[in-house]
Amino acid sequence: MNDWRATHPLRKYLRMERFPHIWCQGCGLGIIVHCYAQALKELDIDLDKIVTISGIGCAGRASGYVMTDAFHTTHGRAIPFATGVSLSRPDLKTVVISGDGDLFAIGGNHLIHAARRNVDMLVICANNFNYGMTGAQYGPTTPMGTRTPTSPRGSIERPFNLVALVAAAGATFVSRWTVFHGNMLKDTIKKGLGKRGFRFVEVISPCTTGYGRLNRMDGLEMMRRLRDASRPMRVHPTEATIDPWREIVVGTFVDEERPTYNEALEEQGSGGGWA
Repeated sequence: MNDWRATHPLRKYLRMERFPHIWCQGCGLGIIVHCYAQALKELDIDLDKIVTISGIGCAGRASGYVMTDAFHTTHGRAIPFATGVSLSRPDLKTVVISGDGDLFAIGGNHLIHAARRNVDMLVICANNFNYGMTGAQYGPTTPMGTRTPTSPRGSIERPFNLVALVAAAGATFVSRWTVFHGNMLKDTIKKGLGKRGFRFVEVISPCTTGYGRLNRMDGLEMMRRLRDASRPMRVHPTEATIDPWREIVVGTFVDEERPTYNEALEEQGSGGGWA
């Protein structure tokens, strides 16, 4: 093992033999994994008591880089797999790290029902504004007017507002940051790990290769724009607007306690259910 791997401050929390990672230069997914690993370190979580699950896509690689029990699911199926883990092993902390296409396109139905039920899991969604791994086609989060290989004149579809959608479905903790906001993101992940219920953290992380190349931005320019456009606010989720490069409302929008689906099942099993 090279010296830098042997002395890395997060070597206990990352699978150092798999580094350097395979993500593109300037990609924010490395920042997301770093913030997650740093949160685990600062909370001193027993790594045998946490499982990291991901779906298909660039973000799906995240589960393979962290030193926890992990599973890389099929496309769009991270949430149902995580639901099974959460319900069968309530002693574990269940975390999903995946992308906007995996979670809100092919996996969207699973996500809204897990939020509705308030299944106990933390979901970290890397929103890169397109289907990054399959050619940067436009998807349900692509901003209007954005050029992609399948919208060469600019997308004409209105994108999802992820925090508003998840909050409306019933999530008990809903937050949004960008990959520019490393410390805030790390602290939010820590808070999410300490809560119960369906917790959701959106991380704006534009695809530097697909989204950036066709819209004439490199990774550094994207970081500058994320810095300049972000507006920390405590507002209702429907008011947490996102207009990339003009205004991105960031912060925590929902933080409440409500009985979880897991607890309801436990109550039924102990004789406290319907007669």
